[in-house]
Amino acid sequence: MLFPIGIQDFKDNRSNGFVYVDKTRFIYKMVTEGKYYFLGRPRRFGKSLLLSTIQTYFEGRREYFRGLDIETMEERWQSFPILYIDLNSNEYVSETSLHDKLCATIGSWEDIYGHSARETSPALRFEGIIERAAELTGKQVVVLVDEYDKPLVEAINNSELQDVYRTQLKAFYSVLKSQSRNIRFAFLTGVTKFSKISIFSDLNFLDDISLDSQYADICGITEDELRRYFGDEIRQFAQAKNISTDNLAERLRSNYDGYHFYPDSPGVYNPFSLLNALKKRDLKYYWFESGTPTVLVAVMQKSEYNLSHIEHETIASTNITEIPAAENNPIPLLYQSGYLTIMSYDEEFKTYQLGFPNKEVSEGFVNFLLPFYTPINASRQASTLISFIDNVRHGRAKAFLTDLQTLFEDIDYRVAGKAEVYFQNATYLIFKLMSFHVEVEHCTSHGRIDILVKTPEYIYVIECKIDKPATEALAQINEKAYFAPFANDARRLFKIGISFSSQTRGIAEFIIDDDEH
Repeated sequence: MLFPIGIQDFKDNRSNGFVYVDKTRFIYKMVTEGKYYFLGRPRRFGKSLLLSTIQTYFEGRREYFRGLDIETMEERWQSFPILYIDLNSNEYVSETSLHDKLCATIGSWEDIYGHSARETSPALRFEGIIERAAELTGKQVVVLVDEYDKPLVEAINNSELQDVYRTQLKAFYSVLKSQSRNIRFAFLTGVTKFSKISIFSDLNFLDDISLDSQYADICGITEDELRRYFGDEIRQFAQAKNISTDNLAERLRSNYDGYHFYPDSPGVYNPFSLLNALKKRDLKYYWFESGTPTVLVAVMQKSEYNLSHIEHETIASTNITEIPAAENNPIPLLYQSGYLTIMSYDEEFKTYQLGFPNKEVSEGFVNFLLPFYTPINASRQASTLISFIDNVRHGRAKAFLTDLQTLFEDIDYRVAGKAEVYFQNATYLIFKLMSFHVEVEHCTSHGRIDILVKTPEYIYVIECKIDKPATEALAQINEKAYFAPFANDARRLFKIGISFSSQTRGIAEFIIDDDEH
């Protein structure tokens, strides 16, 4: 079997025998029921291949659709003039980056449809091309835009540069509305909607299918599709690993499935990771390792986001597909970028419950964040944590706290933000990395435990104080009976008070109350 890893051209896929998971029924539904569409999906989820498939359809190339759903659904195969804009192929680092990209793309169209000297700006040139293409061909124009928002996302931490890109894109995309009479179909893909900062306010005529139940699996691979297209590969993979087919299927599901783009919709697999795993017969974390979310980290650090909340986040339904202006909230972007997904929906309060979709994302994200939030750099990660893990697992509280204290002595003094949030985030990541059950600000009937760690044999109740004695932290554990919920638990309980210094960003002292029972 030929796996279409990195194959984003539909004709290339079909001509060279790569497996194609048939999504053409969605294309027929869109082109027969509407005109303007927007789809938001994470990177490497098949958006570019979908656009290429739509392009081939509007070229009238029926021969490439032999055996696919749309072949029997479409009775008239027609060709239309197509304007394809790929903003994903460039980096946007200066004020001229976007302008240069638009001008280069427009120039290639003008070679075909001509140019007027009166058309000086990218928006005017775009408008003129649509008019001339419709006039010269006698047919309406199809406009396809891949990653419409990439310049804005890349400049998300540079407000001045983002303002420049916003102004350019607002004028450019407004042509789609003014030229409606000459447009047969328009489809834009991206990660997010910048509706509150004026881009999407001018594109409010687009049908946003990002959270539409009818298009929940337009990208990605469903469980049924996995069995239908890759059943033989799964059996061969299982044989090579000397495990059962069911065992391998569960591992694939745990690692790569779990994305939901509508509440209670069937989960979809990340196609990039799934295809790589099947081809290489190795259950690695391919999608996460293919790109680093440094923009996300910057947003999270700027907002002083508490990482312990990330596994159980709640967001209003009106905000999930947008990046609000002037708001330090990384959650919409975490969802839109594929690091969180929809777990459930509260109809009464109109809110989504979000969480990690699978092991690839949860473990990969923690590993990636570690050097940004702790003194542990990637090269020292394994050696630094070996003894720490062993001590936590075996109930050697003093030893692992000494390790933690030593670890924080290496802190980079340039770390910004509140000391308490920094310490909570750092300890959360360290414990989470070791696959322990860890909660920050765990709620009880008497208050909130700063850090709760559970292993098969031990429970650690940890209270932290900033610039106050560790005895005060321990006293709070006892006074508020934070240990009460575990009174009937057979595991050994440790109550730990920690004093964290805001000056050194390290552990000043700790005290342990070993409550054996």
